[in-house]
Amino acid sequence: MLWIALAAGLVLLVAGGEALVRGASALASRLGVSPLLVGLTVVGFGTSTPELVTSLQAALSGSPGIAFGNVIGSNTANILLILGLAALLSPFAVERRAFLRDGPALALATLACLGVVLWGALSRPAGAVLVVGLILYLLYAYRSERGLSAAEAAPEQPAMRLSIAALWAVGGIALTVLGARLLVDASITLAALWGVPDEVIGLTVVAIGTSLPELVTTVVAALRRQGEIAFGNVVGSNLYNILGILGITALVRPIPVPPQIAALDIWVMLAATVALVAVCVSGWRATRGEGAVLLAAYGLYIGWLALGSLA
Repeated sequence: MLWIALAAGLVLLVAGGEALVRGASALASRLGVSPLLVGLTVVGFGTSTPELVTSLQAALSGSPGIAFGNVIGSNTANILLILGLAALLSPFAVERRAFLRDGPALALATLACLGVVLWGALSRPAGAVLVVGLILYLLYAYRSERGLSAAEAAPEQPAMRLSIAALWAVGGIALTVLGARLLVDASITLAALWGVPDEVIGLTVVAIGTSLPELVTTVVAALRRQGEIAFGNVVGSNLYNILGILGITALVRPIPVPPQIAALDIWVMLAATVALVAVCVSGWRATRGEGAVLLAAYGLYIGWLALGSLA
């Protein structure tokens, strides 16, 4: 039954990712906003929902390793694994204006996460600051997009009614959440049977499992030559993971920072964010070579975690 759940979750994630990208693109066209803004909001928030549910459940059940590892591991996977795979399969351009707006926001959020980890605990006041930061960022992103003309805001898309586009987007989110839930539950059960520690489960099985919506959505967007949604999805998801998921989790249940997160994994996430910036500003295009480097770095990181869990 566990393997059936794994397969069913993967199928739902693939179908949901396709539906979400199609609906989000049509919404951007109908509403006269840029695909990037849709990627940062509808797609970014929707594909981050599995991380939110998982971190809340882990915090309420007294498993801070899974709660923190899920967010840190997901952000690392979003950049090294997901963006790397998308670039390897279908290189895409990075819009300079979009990066100059959203890159600094992601850098500040990452530094805020580093500060929380070095402090040693995720408290309610810290969570409130993170949530307020997310609200301010979304307001800033919305105001900056309002100045675009309709021609700049969205490319030509096949005609689709607004209600149908919304159904595609909402249905895609629902399928990705359900698929991720099936996949993560089965994966956690298998990992527990193998005797893997909570932190490693959170950083690997749970992080990769809850990042599968981002993986499918970003790869589909890249293959459909919609680089704005692909890039916006990764940046938006990472911002939501830090500011939204950690912030909401702290407001519901403050949790301590596991020592392994502070010793290694937060620094890997920081290095991955620096790598993202380097990829973006080196020609404003994610190339196959850069994608291969990101994937190789992620393979080394997962290998290190695997060796550590066996020691």
